[in-house]
Amino acid sequence: MIDLRSDTVTRPTPEMRRAMAEAEVGDDVYREDPTINLLEARAAETFGKEAGLFVPTGTMGNTIGVKCLTTHGQEVICDARGHLLNYELSMTSWFSGCQIRAIHTEDGILTWDAIQREIRPLGPHAADTGCVELENTHNMAGGTVYPQAVIDDICDRAHERGIAVHMDGARIFNAAAASGIGVKQMCAKVDTVQFCLSKGLGAPAGSMIVGSEANMKRARLYRKRLGGGMRQVGILGAAGLIALETMPHRLSVDHENARTLAAGLAEIPGIRVITPVPATNIVIFDVSSSGKESAAISAALKLRGVLINGINPTTMRAVTHYDVSAGQCVQALTVLAETLA
Repeated sequence: MIDLRSDTVTRPTPEMRRAMAEAEVGDDVYREDPTINLLEARAAETFGKEAGLFVPTGTMGNTIGVKCLTTHGQEVICDARGHLLNYELSMTSWFSGCQIRAIHTEDGILTWDAIQREIRPLGPHAADTGCVELENTHNMAGGTVYPQAVIDDICDRAHERGIAVHMDGARIFNAAAASGIGVKQMCAKVDTVQFCLSKGLGAPAGSMIVGSEANMKRARLYRKRLGGGMRQVGILGAAGLIALETMPHRLSVDHENARTLAAGLAEIPGIRVITPVPATNIVIFDVSSSGKESAAISAALKLRGVLINGINPTTMRAVTHYDVSAGQCVQALTVLAETLA
């Protein structure tokens, strides 16, 4: 099966499996798991932050990150297609007590000019802005990467106004591979960052939050409230360490495979590639001219050993990753072309 549904489907490498089997563990709720302690320290060091925290999922990481930076009744600014708004079960409102003010963009990249028009001071009718959330890379915009100057400008201007910045960096190492800018520099001015170990980095589960010591102290309590305090979780942490240390350097291979996919898709009648030259590992394409809806195409592809999901009836998304080779990408293109013929 050629699985292009998401990079969440990656399986742990043999090195990760060995590390998991041999992991030294303890009770992480008591902060006695040496493998998790090492992973949290390594993550903080990698991002140039004071502390880190292991969490089960990226959704929990974003939920906690926003909670650390806001107070009940504030607003959070994010992109209208952002994961925080559309794919996290309204956790910003449910857990943080904040509403989201969405900004529509063409490419998923917020700018300070767009943000400042939506900032509202606390008054008799309006909730004040507590946090700006950036998604890097941006999933539904096709894996777009924030320019460093834009990140720095947003952080500088937001901080001048007492507004914090959280980064949903689920695929931030893809952004680093594409831009050539390390994550420490990329996130130097951001208050909290969430990044996934289980997408392109290939670990079986888990995400990290990094930030200040004070924020991570609060984050640990919020994790417990959400049911995320785990015991001998160093088994997962061992895979996370391998992921963090060995997998970022190979992400450019996934990006090249995504470009191969995009170029091939552009040659198939009935398909319009929305991301003609993908910046990272996500290819979004329109199938409205094919005469078939995405669900029907997905079902037909599955029968022939290819998995690609629809975003909506006219749009589909393919994601390259560690478990899909260049040859399999070419094979998937052949199957898709035959399916639409």
